Amino acid sequence: MTHLNQPAQPQPAIRSVLVALMMAIFLGALDQTIVAVSMPAISARFNDVSLLAWVISGYMVAMTVAVPIYGKLGDLYGRRPMMLIGMGVFTIASLFCGMAQSMEQLVLARILQGIGAGGMISVSQAIIGDIIAPRERGRYQGYFSGMYAVASVAGPILGGYMTEYLSWRWVFLINLPLGAGAWWVAHRTLVGLPVGQRKPVIDYLGSVLMIIGLSALLLGITEIGQGHDWRDDQVLGLLSCALVALTVFVWHERRTREPLLPMHLFANRSAVLCWCTIFFTSFQAISLIVLMPLRYQTVTGFGADSAALHLLPLAMGLPVGAYFAGRMTSVTGRYKPMILTGALLTPIAILGMAFSAPQALLLSSLFMLLSGIGTGMQFPTSLVGTQNSVEQRDIGVATSTTNLFRSLGGAVGVACMSALLLALLQDSSFAHLASASLAAEGHSGNVLLDGLSAAPGPAQDALRGELLVTFRHLLMISAAVSLLGLAAAIAMPNRLLRGREDKAQ
Repeated sequence: MTHLNQPAQPQPAIRSVLVALMMAIFLGALDQTIVAVSMPAISARFNDVSLLAWVISGYMVAMTVAVPIYGKLGDLYGRRPMMLIGMGVFTIASLFCGMAQSMEQLVLARILQGIGAGGMISVSQAIIGDIIAPRERGRYQGYFSGMYAVASVAGPILGGYMTEYLSWRWVFLINLPLGAGAWWVAHRTLVGLPVGQRKPVIDYLGSVLMIIGLSALLLGITEIGQGHDWRDDQVLGLLSCALVALTVFVWHERRTREPLLPMHLFANRSAVLCWCTIFFTSFQAISLIVLMPLRYQTVTGFGADSAALHLLPLAMGLPVGAYFAGRMTSVTGRYKPMILTGALLTPIAILGMAFSAPQALLLSSLFMLLSGIGTGMQFPTSLVGTQNSVEQRDIGVATSTTNLFRSLGGAVGVACMSALLLALLQDSSFAHLASASLAAEGHSGNVLLDGLSAAPGPAQDALRGELLVTFRHLLMISAAVSLLGLAAAIAMPNRLLRGREDKAQ
């Protein structure tokens, strides 16, 4: 009867667990991007632009900080309770978002929602690490990354149509039936998961230091992304606070008995290079998802729903790349070739996007599709590579650290690219047009759209041409940044994945 106690489960159980986990991933990832298109409607409702960026940033910061904490708690107390708590918090916070009566209430509810989403995304991928052998994991992580990718790009499309035809509140209220359904499915299916046998010891000081350090770092970068100079007292204060808190965090983690983030993982070359790859991949993916609809809207003059549809080639490329890479990793037992192919394809595709105008639909769509495939190929394989290079007892924390770098990459990517866009536009005709429109009524809080709407008719065409060149320079910088991910992929050791027999030991 001893075989009943083994963590390996029969195939139908794995399938039903997979459904619960994919629902969790979809919900958590969807809310990173679904709100982007609704921003003008939200700012018009509350007439408040000062906190507008925090509706997205607050969610991403909270999710990024929550991910490693859930990973550690899952290792200590078991994944199932952590998953159910994360889903519950997310669903209740979605209700608060939909009922918010002021911008402050909405930002607070979004932070709470991010805390729930961090649990759903982190714990679900660790569960796959528990129940699937590393050799088979690529295929399942491919499904996950496909779901993550579909959600990331379905977000703006759903958000655009809901805002247009229903109300921006539905962007949040849609999570109530989805979240309740996902919670019920998870409650029914996530049974028989392995639970850590160690006596729980929570690293409270480490948790506090990490929350302060990462929050200050992301807040500082976000402030720069909103147009503040990096030498501003507020920005310097935040970045200094981040440096001090994270330095003390590293010092503390090396000495504590049960660290939140074991520092020995950073001595693992293969894991660190996988984290570098996923950071730069996420940097590109999330910043492109935010910037490409903006480029399309401003250069062509079409509306939010058309801009959302413009993302569809990227939406199709991401799951195709993730699925293909996952299958090939399972077949060959090696993850480096897939990561390297994706990392090579990404800068080429981004350069292609830079030199093709948004109006050239066929060419632009082709490069967006290739960019999606290149990015998709790196997500599941980097995670499988990390899980393969650590011991079984560290799988939860290694998975959550991978997700931490993924979230950090997305948050840093959006902030840095927004800051670069503002810097490139600083000397242009937009500077005074945007400031004039901010003084007028009915602005959307978007510098580019406000600047264009403030321009007189004939001047708009010249401004659109100027914007096309500005976005070209921005995408060329983005392609250069993606070369850092390529360098990490080249340096990565070409290891064979552990097979089922290692999982059984």
